[in-house]
Amino acid sequence: MRCVVTGAAGFIGSSLSERLLRDGHEVVGIDSFVPYYPRPFKESNLAGLLGRPGFRFVAADLRTDSVVSHVMEAEAVFHLAAMPGLVRSWTDFDLYASCNLTATERLLNAVREAGQLRKFIYASTSSVYGKYASGDETLPTRPCSPYGVTKLAGELLCRGMAEERGLPLVVLRFFSVYGPRQRPDMAYHRFIDAMLSGQPITVFGDGHQVRGNTYIDDCLDAIIASLEAPVGEIYNLGGGETASMLEILSRLGDIVGAKPVLRFERAREGDQRLTGADTTKLKRHLGWQPRVGLDEGLKRQVDWHHLRQVRAAA
Repeated sequence: MRCVVTGAAGFIGSSLSERLLRDGHEVVGIDSFVPYYPRPFKESNLAGLLGRPGFRFVAADLRTDSVVSHVMEAEAVFHLAAMPGLVRSWTDFDLYASCNLTATERLLNAVREAGQLRKFIYASTSSVYGKYASGDETLPTRPCSPYGVTKLAGELLCRGMAEERGLPLVVLRFFSVYGPRQRPDMAYHRFIDAMLSGQPITVFGDGHQVRGNTYIDDCLDAIIASLEAPVGEIYNLGGGETASMLEILSRLGDIVGAKPVLRFERAREGDQRLTGADTTKLKRHLGWQPRVGLDEGLKRQVDWHHLRQVRAAA
């Protein structure tokens, strides 16, 4: 199958591109290297993809560059490119609106030229539900951050294109994906790096906020399975194992063998208090089940951090 992955240099995008290649698909990866975090992280993600048979990388900004020629023959488009994060979305709304909405609209118009398109997978987020995101897909969408607002707007734009122009849409709402290659701004990445270097860890809020945790391999399994999903469906994608930030820190401390030194700061605006995906529909429709438990997933991420340190010191 000919696939297009936007955000291909990111955490999930690069991992998905590798999985698709391993499964025998052709992949066009698109990324613009928006400097949300240092470019070397993304270049490292791409290192295992560049030069591989079946993979072609396109450095392009969906907001301004035409990608019609790159999606023309696509059978599946995985739209993962987005501006993530809560805090900056309050102070730079135009950036989030352009990356998460304008870029999506331009991509949707580009794929109208793709005559063989079987699926358009839109990567959404639990943030569309708001502060308490625990339940199934019938939960009201009440985003409490500009980030969540722009991701929900992207969903609605895709849905309008599906209803009016026949876009073969499937929406996946991700819940707290973690594992090797996790973005450096994300909590578990920050926690592990701080423990390994003996630095204090900043916890925003009281640490009792709860997250549903999705290991990257389980996330990829669900994304691949969504190619067989009925057109028009929305699915929560979560690993099923919830834990508070303080519980995660305790587990990571046991794995690393270091007691975390914590300092607490005021909770961030728009931060979610509780997330926990009901994935009954995903399991019923596609037979998907999470396979990697939280302790094993955290250990794998710690091992990846150790390996990065070894390579950096070499």
